[in-house]
Amino acid sequence: MSTNQPVQATRADGESAPDGRQLRSILITVSIALMAVIASVTGLNVAQTHMAVDFGASQSTVLWIINVYTLALAALLLPLGALGDRLGRKPMLVAGLGVFGVATVVAALAPTAEVMLAARVVGGIGAAMIMPITLAVITSTFPEERRGKAIGVWTGVAGGSGILGMFLAALLVDVADWRWLFTLPVVLILVALAMTLKSVPDSREISARRFDTVGALVSVIAVTGLIFVLQEGPERGWTAPATLLSLTVGLAAAIGFVAWELHRRDASLLDVRLFRERGLSGGSLTLLVVFGVQAGIGVVLFPFFQAVLGWSGLLSTVAMMPMAVAMMLASGLATKLAAGIGARSTMAVGIALAGIGMVLLALFVSVSGGYLCVLPGLLAMGVGMGLSMTPSTEAITASLPREKQGVASALNDVTREFGTALGVALLGALVSAGYRSAIDDRLHGIPQGAADTAREGVANAVEAAGSTGPHAPNLLHAAHQSFIDGWQQAMWAGAAIMGVLFVYIALRGPKDTSSTVADETDPAEAVAAG
Repeated sequence: MSTNQPVQATRADGESAPDGRQLRSILITVSIALMAVIASVTGLNVAQTHMAVDFGASQSTVLWIINVYTLALAALLLPLGALGDRLGRKPMLVAGLGVFGVATVVAALAPTAEVMLAARVVGGIGAAMIMPITLAVITSTFPEERRGKAIGVWTGVAGGSGILGMFLAALLVDVADWRWLFTLPVVLILVALAMTLKSVPDSREISARRFDTVGALVSVIAVTGLIFVLQEGPERGWTAPATLLSLTVGLAAAIGFVAWELHRRDASLLDVRLFRERGLSGGSLTLLVVFGVQAGIGVVLFPFFQAVLGWSGLLSTVAMMPMAVAMMLASGLATKLAAGIGARSTMAVGIALAGIGMVLLALFVSVSGGYLCVLPGLLAMGVGMGLSMTPSTEAITASLPREKQGVASALNDVTREFGTALGVALLGALVSAGYRSAIDDRLHGIPQGAADTAREGVANAVEAAGSTGPHAPNLLHAAHQSFIDGWQQAMWAGAAIMGVLFVYIALRGPKDTSSTVADETDPAEAVAAG
């Protein structure tokens, strides 16, 4: 139950509530907009080498081109989501689509790395205007009996669009030019913009209280500092001065944000007292862990497919699609399951399946087993994540009042971004540490130069093997087996984390209140089926 003072949420256009056909159009619109944003997070990952060559840029600069988009997106989600509540969700969505579209076109035509960096920052700002509004439009527009299925579609799109974006980007990079990978987001933005102007109603919060500017600024500093640590720590080192400074600033700002919001109480940007509620705390923790595990899996899988199995980037991305499809389908089914057994039980089942998937990935992975040895684990992971994401998202949005849905949606998205960054940092570090620890004892007889290169990573070892003559088979065997060792270490750690989360949700998760199942003509169900 919210502790905010009641304020009025109103339809700004004065129209009546949308009918089933209008709701279906609204859901399609926000899903297309969300897909453009998520696809742009991951698409450039497959073009790192091409950008480095075209721009004459260092690897550090290329990584900043990729990461600065996520940094700007995560840092601005909460304040821009709150502004959308006040200024109107439709105007904010239209403005965000415009900013994002222009930035994407500039990025596609960027002549230098500096222009690309600037375009990606602006693109992240536009994405932060879009992403929380897409979910807020659903939660403020759909009637309660249809809202769960609509959120299921939204979470499926959010979970699967990243892999779909990587697949299409890899395809375009292989058959055309890396700059063409911006085509999909531009097309999606144009379609979403046209549909938004036609179909999405406006709604906003009417409040006599002033906007929490201090809270917004402090939240930006806190999120920026902490995300920077997670992104740059593995590259710069966890004890590097820049990393420690960013960690200090981020933690201090986070503590200051909580203190300020408690001081502002009912006029706060985010009423932090609401985290005492099971729905908000349990939903947020679940999304943090689930998205962290998903991102960490990606860090492990692509080197396995490319450096161990020798697959191309495109084929490696295709190999991820079964998990994405399973996740999207399970997200749509999660609402029906929650209606039958309750949200907490559905979340627990999903977390358990995801944990089982990680156990399968740890037990059966091998060099000789190829793709089939990891497929069962990927499918279990996909189904488990899909089942846990939808009720978690619904628990978060239900914890804040209807007029604060931009803030609720932004909190949901910030949690996802933190989870993603944390998962990449944690599981990536475990894989690297396990690899380095295992390969040292397997490099006897390998020339010193090649051995030193091999210690840097499995991809480096594969590259160095070509110059070692008769030692190449032994070096490749050592690198592949060492990567498997690091993989298993990361998967067991992930399974343990999922186990702890399962116990927490089983004991302290949202209350098992089932929701009303929508009728057969539910617009969300029609979109999912389509």
